[in-house]
Amino acid sequence: MEFTPQQKRFINEFITEINNGDAAIFAGAGLSASSGFVNWKNLLRDMADELHLDIDKETDLISVAQYHFNKFNRTRINNKIKNEFTSLKVGSENHQILSRMGIDTFWTTNYDKLIERTLESHGKTVECKIRNKDFASNIKRKDAIVYKMHGDKDSPDEAVLTKDDYETYNDKKELFSTALRGDLLSKTFLFIGFSFDDPNLEYILGRIRVLLRENTPSHFCFFKEVAEGDFNDAKKTEDENKQDYLYAKIRQDLKIEDLRRYGINAVMVKSYPEITEILAEIEKRLKRQNIFISGAADDYSPFSADEAKRFIHTLSYSLAQHNYKIVSGFGFGIGSIVINGALDFKLNSNYRSLDDVLVLRPFPQVSSGAVSLSEIWTANRSDMASMAGLAVFVFGNKRDGDNNIINSDGMIEEFELCLSKNVIPIPVGATGSMSKILWEKVTSNLAQYYPEDQNLHKLITELGDARSNVDELITKILKIIEILQKI
Repeated sequence: MEFTPQQKRFINEFITEINNGDAAIFAGAGLSASSGFVNWKNLLRDMADELHLDIDKETDLISVAQYHFNKFNRTRINNKIKNEFTSLKVGSENHQILSRMGIDTFWTTNYDKLIERTLESHGKTVECKIRNKDFASNIKRKDAIVYKMHGDKDSPDEAVLTKDDYETYNDKKELFSTALRGDLLSKTFLFIGFSFDDPNLEYILGRIRVLLRENTPSHFCFFKEVAEGDFNDAKKTEDENKQDYLYAKIRQDLKIEDLRRYGINAVMVKSYPEITEILAEIEKRLKRQNIFISGAADDYSPFSADEAKRFIHTLSYSLAQHNYKIVSGFGFGIGSIVINGALDFKLNSNYRSLDDVLVLRPFPQVSSGAVSLSEIWTANRSDMASMAGLAVFVFGNKRDGDNNIINSDGMIEEFELCLSKNVIPIPVGATGSMSKILWEKVTSNLAQYYPEDQNLHKLITELGDARSNVDELITKILKIIEILQKI
């Protein structure tokens, strides 16, 4: 997909907010609709029929819910909520991508559990705030918090749906309003699947705008462009359909302009699948900021031991210095030096913790328990590849049982795992051993492994030049990574 200038700006700005820990998601019914859950209109369709109303002609759906409550009480509404939002347990592709991005704050008006279940499926500890009493306790070591400001399918009697619910919201659920105001002031939100017809949110946004005026924080939302092809009612003439399209377009333009008063900037898409492509691009860019260093060395040839150690140490230091996070195991002769380089940078910077610049996965050497060493090592390698977007391969040898130097088969496994997870390999052929074999493999068909870029292909090819010194190799590696961040 070729992204528009507007979409590119959003991608770059939202990545910055995620990296700063200041990004949040506000999910509306549209996020879950692709998973098969009903939207508001379809949720109320049967109830409207009972009231002899045509739901497709109604725009004030909150009033429809209130009319049904007035006539039939709350029981039917509660059963509808519980039954409609129980069937699915797996989130959509958009749920999956959002759960992997490292965002820790989610707000939703949805009654389903797809957000929290998808986060948990990715190994995250999730805290949910559904009722006021949930604010009285906190999970200390959580990865994400989900605010369900309109309730949950398991407590349909407290779900926000009717006019009564909205009118009494700030009294009955004041803690949600307060928490949302705080997040809207301190974080950058992405509204996804949201129509902006919710009076709760409109009230809170309005209060923030009044208080801050021109200093209102910036947020983003996705909007599908009104298209002429969406208006082809067979019962209408071609001119009538065109008039409907023009009216809808004017209305959308006015809505987008009005949202700017609240600091909400529309990101336009021509179709809903484009949203998935934009989110996937953000995830790809985020992962490419994590660099997997794969390597092991019992023999540093063709480098001297001192040259090899300086190369690995400086590479690790330089990656951390350029705000990349290093992912690595404890490869023999490599892992400890990678740690030293990252630690050296950490001690000379403002990073509070080594965890900010380095992720390590240990490789145990003694077997114990039911799981074999080879299974543990493969799981670790797969885990490291999953976290990264790029992988630098250096050296790659070990001693066999007869004390002979042989190429590292573990590096082949890491290379294949990286390819299976769309991690771009950067083998430094000049370091010899398995890295040279992998470099020969990728340079034999550069188009298979890398995006089309003449300068990128040239630099990859130059990584095999044995005449390159340590500083030249590191400069080229950093340049390759820089190019790949932008493609």
